[in-house]
Amino acid sequence: MPPAQRKRARTYDLDRTRAAVIAQLGNVRTVVEALDEGRFALPTRLGDWTVRELVTHIALGVRSVTHGLGQPAPPAREITLAEWPFATADYATQVATSVREAAAAEDPVALLAQVAERFAELTSGVPAERLLTARPGVMRLDDLLVTRCVELVVHSDDLAAALGVDIPFDRQALAAVTRLLADSLAVKAPGGSVEVRVPPFAVVQCVAGPKHTRGTPPNVVETAPLTWVRLATGRTDWATALDAAAVSASGERADISEQLPLLT
Repeated sequence: MPPAQRKRARTYDLDRTRAAVIAQLGNVRTVVEALDEGRFALPTRLGDWTVRELVTHIALGVRSVTHGLGQPAPPAREITLAEWPFATADYATQVATSVREAAAAEDPVALLAQVAERFAELTSGVPAERLLTARPGVMRLDDLLVTRCVELVVHSDDLAAALGVDIPFDRQALAAVTRLLADSLAVKAPGGSVEVRVPPFAVVQCVAGPKHTRGTPPNVVETAPLTWVRLATGRTDWATALDAAAVSASGERADISEQLPLLT
């Protein structure tokens, strides 16, 4: 795990991020409400999880916010948004157990509907600096909602792949995810020798070495937002993306495959 980064490198507007969570959750619900039991039983690319378990995981991820709002605010912050992607693997087993138990006990369509309603109701008017306890540690509400955008966007893509359908991505949600994962790369591989561009949402410099200051950078990586999300979360690998011309990399230092994935 990279060293702790206590400075908030980027801030996100709470109202826009909250709206993004609501919108992307709505996109998921539109697809899920049309599924029958056979489709819920389909496998996904997430190990042995079925579609039912994946949908349950999506719902529980959003429900964790309203659950946190129902608890007293913890006394101090312990984790920043920049640290969050590197902490998720530590509680993967605990998450998997919770998901399987909930998937066996709850109807996924009803669960999504309930979660969406309570999220919209309980997050309205809550200040951005409200502290909540998340699995990796204590986080601000505005930061925590960005992590919910990550979960929603990444798992919307997983769900679309499992079902063979298109699920739209809310623009603000995709923007927040792209920026967070780009910033996380800069945390994991600090430096200025490589410029990573994910238009239209993010540009970061990373990787130790000679720092670029003027003109065209000698080492440039460029890709589209969804490809970047897939690279950063291990849904595709560097070689596959290069072969498909989904990412361009110029310069002798532009191979960032050793830094990927960032979130697993």
